[in-house]
Amino acid sequence: MHVLEHMTIADGICRFRPQGTASLVDAVAIVTGAITHCRSQGVQRLLADVTGLSGFSIPTLVDRYWMAQDWAHAAQGRLIVSIVALPEHIDPNRFGIKAAADAGLKGNVFTSVEDAEAWLLANAPDDVP
Repeated sequence: MHVLEHMTIADGICRFRPQGTASLVDAVAIVTGAITHCRSQGVQRLLADVTGLSGFSIPTLVDRYWMAQDWAHAAQGRLIVSIVALPEHIDPNRFGIKAAADAGLKGNVFTSVEDAEAWLLANAPDDVP
């Protein structure tokens, strides 16, 4: 899947909505690619709506840890990330968000695009760790 096919950049926000079937490893890599692209373009906010991706199981805590590590490494502390996911893919204790923060990535996860965008807009890029 080519990242740019599913991405728009406007008003200082990369909006990314991948579609299709992917393994969890591939889905993480797809989002990592979007983070890397936005960072290379100097855009400091990413809204990634992954509700259109299917074919993978609910991530384990270990999966969430490595996902957070990959995304934090890709962001290099230069952008904030808001993810929209299906409710069943969101850990009720927000382990992935905590792991990402510990790795230097400011991010959050939501079930609606509206909430994800509102959070991005409320968090200035200057607040990036």
